[in-house]
Amino acid sequence: ILAGQVTSRLAAARVKEARIQIAEIGKALDMFYTDCGFYPEAGLSDLVNAPSNCPNWGPDPYLKKIPKDPWGNEFEYEYDNGSYILVSYGEDRKPGGDGTSKDISSEEL
Repeated sequence: ILAGQVTSRLAAARVKEARIQIAEIGKALDMFYTDCGFYPEAGLSDLVNAPSNCPNWGPDPYLKKIPKDPWGNEFEYEYDNGSYILVSYGEDRKPGGDGTSKDISSEEL
C-alpha cells in the first residue's frame, strides 16, 4: 500500500468517525430533550452536568464526557429556536472547505 493511499484512508476514516460521533451526540441531545422538554441552551456541558432548570435530568449523565472530533477539536453546538446543529469543521479546523476539510454537520446526516 502506498503512503498516499494510507493517508487517504485515514482521512476518510476520520470523516466517517466524525459522522458517527455527531449521530451519538445527537442521540444524547434527543434523550435530554425527552427528559427536560428542551435542548441544552448553555451547550453540550448540560449533557454531562445537570442544569438547574431541568428537574427530570438523568439520573446518569447523557454523555460521560464531551467528545472531541477526530482532529482533536470541540464540536460546534448551535442552539436556535428549539432545535440544534452540531458541526465538526473537518481536517482544516475552520469553516468551509472541500474533501476532508469539508464541514460535517448534523443537518447532513
